[in-house]
Amino acid sequence: MKKLLMTFALSLAAIAAQATTIKIATVAPEGTAWMREMRAGADAVKKQTDGRVEVKYYPGGVMGDDATVVRKIKIGQLQGGAFTGSQLSLIDGNAAILGLPFLFRNQQEVDAVRAKMDPLLKASVEKSGFVALGISGGGFAYLMSTRDIKTKEDLKAAKVWVPQGDHIAEVAFKAAGVAPISLPLADVYTSLQTGLIDTVGNTPAGAIAFQWHTKLKHVVDLPLSYIVGALVVDKKVFDTISGEDQKILRDEFTAAFSRIDSVGRKDNDDALAALKKQGVDIYTPSAEEQKSWQLIGDIANKQLVSENAFAPELLAALHKALDEARGAGK
Repeated sequence: MKKLLMTFALSLAAIAAQATTIKIATVAPEGTAWMREMRAGADAVKKQTDGRVEVKYYPGGVMGDDATVVRKIKIGQLQGGAFTGSQLSLIDGNAAILGLPFLFRNQQEVDAVRAKMDPLLKASVEKSGFVALGISGGGFAYLMSTRDIKTKEDLKAAKVWVPQGDHIAEVAFKAAGVAPISLPLADVYTSLQTGLIDTVGNTPAGAIAFQWHTKLKHVVDLPLSYIVGALVVDKKVFDTISGEDQKILRDEFTAAFSRIDSVGRKDNDDALAALKKQGVDIYTPSAEEQKSWQLIGDIANKQLVSENAFAPELLAALHKALDEARGAGK
């Protein structure tokens, strides 16, 4: 009996030694669709791998801003992160390509383009030493403000926030004649309270998740950019996992992020309705005004191209997919 117990204990120790814990940090708050579905994916992975692979989350920015998280991944304190495209650009500059200003006109274009671009973006991330387990859309970001913004002149007078390190957002607002204020995401709510900033860009669901909606009074109903998120894992860690378990990880998180796509659209619709209900003014620019805003995007995009901000082959693939999507819609 004693020998049997010792054998059992050694077996458990061997299993524990082989188990891989993947620690993932994200700014996504607990209770959001992102966290619900990512946790569901983690539960499925743990069950299907019989505990050989476990995914542990640190939500709400508790591990620091994106630059800090990337540093912690590099030193092995974390094994991955769930990032937006702009945050992920610290790892792979191509990751933010779908967030070009005024790139998309509607969700149908996004769906058509992502069907072709998502695999290319995953391959690009992998070249940078990471594996993208899932990519999902967070929805369209809109200009939201404590003040009334109807024209570019109104915007020039605003105190506009851009995420720290988000080069695309900085270029876009500077093209509009704005000197944006760069701050970490965690500082936005307090900065809206104190008046350090009065204008932000975010999805309706994101504004509510981070409680910014309690300070905002106006929304410009024109898609500013499209938010993409991805869960990435250090490839060195991923490669230590068996091929069978790697497939389970990929399959379960692909499914989880597909669910995030579906749920996220409804969450943004519901959030926009909630903003209207609380009295937020939703301003829809005229066709002429929209062209004026689009010109800002054109200027910003040309500058980013001149800077070689993205791999030429990815940029060409993006515009080809977008042209095809618009041609199919005619």
